[in-house]
Amino acid sequence: MQRCKDPQEREFYIRTTRKFGWTKAVLIHQIENQSYEKTLLGQTNFDKALTPQLRAQAKLAVKDEYTFDFLELGEQHAERELERALVGRIEHFLREMGGLFAFVGSQFRLEVDGKEYFIDLLLYHRRLRSLVAIELKIGEFEPEFVGKMQFYLTALDKQVREKGENRSIGIILCKEKNRTVVEYALYEASKPIGVATYRIVKRLPKELKGELPTPGEIAKLLENGE
Repeated sequence: MQRCKDPQEREFYIRTTRKFGWTKAVLIHQIENQSYEKTLLGQTNFDKALTPQLRAQAKLAVKDEYTFDFLELGEQHAERELERALVGRIEHFLREMGGLFAFVGSQFRLEVDGKEYFIDLLLYHRRLRSLVAIELKIGEFEPEFVGKMQFYLTALDKQVREKGENRSIGIILCKEKNRTVVEYALYEASKPIGVATYRIVKRLPKELKGELPTPGEIAKLLENGE
């Protein structure tokens, strides 16, 4: 806890460790990768697309930015290279995702009316009891990515989701994003989707630090959705 810069950040890690049962190693990893900032700045439409019981938990499950500094990739790489590298270091990848995810598959096949479609990565969130589809984009976020993800989530819910599981969730993972474009793209989306960025090296989003919620809002976020 001495690594935390202020009481608000310290409280966040204490509460999340208790809530998710993080080990010491996972907690250290989360602090080093600035999960406090990256979680609370996340861009999603969960307030509209999920029930009150799931919103808070889902928001905590999707960061604004992920750090894949464990990958041996240069700044220039293809989407399939990124996918293979993440699958090859799956333990590190799941730890960066937050520790409550299980790996289901890569290039997960869906068939709709005789035509094949493939989701880059499919995970399962144990606390949410939801499938989580991840689409990898090595460039900047584009609004049309949301439509494609909504299609995937509909197919997962109709064909793959088991009885008793909650709605599938999508994460569009891009190299860059314009926050206003993301906001507009998600505005009318009915399926639960989050848009995040990734970095191969660590980088703190300092320009957004002033947008963090108040201590009361953080407490509400962490206490809801038990």
